[in-house]
Amino acid sequence: MTERRDDAEERKGPVIRDKRRIDPETGEVREPADTPAPESPTAKAPSGADADKAAKLEKELAERTADLQRLQAEYSNYRKRVDRDRTAVREQALAYVLGELLPVLDDIGRAREHDELTGGFKHVAEALEGIVGKLGLESFGTAGEPFDPNVHEALMHSYSDEVAEPTAVQILQAGYRIGERTLRPARVAVAEPTADLGSAEEAASESEPEPASTADGAKAEAEPDGAGED
Repeated sequence: MTERRDDAEERKGPVIRDKRRIDPETGEVREPADTPAPESPTAKAPSGADADKAAKLEKELAERTADLQRLQAEYSNYRKRVDRDRTAVREQALAYVLGELLPVLDDIGRAREHDELTGGFKHVAEALEGIVGKLGLESFGTAGEPFDPNVHEALMHSYSDEVAEPTAVQILQAGYRIGERTLRPARVAVAEPTADLGSAEEAASESEPEPASTADGAKAEAEPDGAGED
């Protein structure tokens, strides 16, 4: 069979391929046979389906971006709320503990006023006051300051010529607060100006009801008989 193929090729003769770059007849440069034809400009233009797909992708991207932004905002609000709640719980717990220590601090204050705060008891008392001070506990209330019902609780009341306005003349128990939160108002004795006493008495007398007027009762003189003798 191989001999027959060789005989067929000898009959056809040799195959000559012209590989010259320049055509001898026209003088033009020949293009290689395996060079792909240049794409036309219209082939690169996206079709209607591609444009719809791109628009859909852009819309989905915008939606996902909005979702992420919303989730980020929600998470930020959640963290702020958790931090605020944690702070509130801490303040409530601290206020409860310090509120239970107020009677002890009152005893320390009374002992200091009577010069009984000595020895080891003095060191313990000062250490306790230092600890509660670091936790933010503050005492308030000074004799001679104007009376403020928001921070004072009046346990005694009097009138005095030495004050020009309602004044806390004596601090019976100091008040305590943490920051802006009042744990206990200062319990005080309040004195008002003596001039207010006269005004109060006048107002009280004006408000008293007048005594009832005397009824006419029986007639002062008996009426004469209407019938006369002829």
